[in-house]
Amino acid sequence: MERKALIERNTKETEILVELNCDGSGKYDISTGIGFFDHMLEQLSKHSLIDLKVKAVGDLHIDFHHTVEDVGITIGKALKKALGERKGINRFSHTYIPMDETLTRVCVDLSGRPYLVWNVDFTQNKIGDIDTELFREWFYALTFNLGANINIEKLCGINNHHIVESCYKGLAIALRNAIKIDEQKKGDIPSTKGVL
Repeated sequence: MERKALIERNTKETEILVELNCDGSGKYDISTGIGFFDHMLEQLSKHSLIDLKVKAVGDLHIDFHHTVEDVGITIGKALKKALGERKGINRFSHTYIPMDETLTRVCVDLSGRPYLVWNVDFTQNKIGDIDTELFREWFYALTFNLGANINIEKLCGINNHHIVESCYKGLAIALRNAIKIDEQKKGDIPSTKGVL
């Protein structure tokens, strides 16, 4: 069964297209109009091995909030669709990502029950032109639309670029392992409930 999805989300604020393949090789084609955000989504694709295409046109003349949040919503919906019943997946994963002086821990449970724990603080309000507070909004939107429990904590770090990038790389590695099919439980839903 192919674990692929294409989702379009069009509102008065944004027009988003997301196409992904959970069993890809980390190929990406990202265009949101926000350079640093594109760079983070490229990290997500590259390190998760999820092929990811994102095309977003948003009301950037107002600010970046709608575009960042709506991309999170749409990627979350696409992942949820691609994973289907989540049969045979590992479900749980965690990773620690060092990046120079920064260390971040990311834990994922693809439980179907959305909850984000975000223990990440920044030393500045912006990285380039993007507000650092928008990264929590993206992770929140992704988490709730994917139906996952994601716990992210910055253990140390002062450089904001390093902090954010380690969060995205951490999510990438944790997702890569959580969505991986375990041959021992292939076709089985990883829950005593029988459903996720």
